[in-house]
Amino acid sequence: MGVELHITRAEFWADNETAAISPDEWLAYVATDPELALQPEFGRHFKGHVIWTGPSKYEEPWLHWSQGNISTKWPDTALYRKMLRVASALHAHVQDDDGRAYTSEHDWSFDPTERRP
Repeated sequence: MGVELHITRAEFWADNETAAISPDEWLAYVATDPELALQPEFGRHFKGHVIWTGPSKYEEPWLHWSQGNISTKWPDTALYRKMLRVASALHAHVQDDDGRAYTSEHDWSFDPTERRP
């Protein structure tokens, strides 16, 4: 099981019928952001899957559009901060599966290279 963070416009990410980020809006944003690389090889069901080329601890840090939200699992600190910038540009916010909001660069910190007890 893992932590999933979502860029969403909804009060609660899973209830976003009236506040969805459209796939066209996401793809238009991706086209303007030189740090995001669309991954078309994942096929039509993953047309909103992108790799972030910024300074991440992960080899291929990713963001994925699905059902009106943009999500990733266990983002490292750098990818989380990128999510905050993307959310701001899309007039959205970041929250976890439980609906907890993440608004500050200091709200989330994770280094996947560190061992956890």
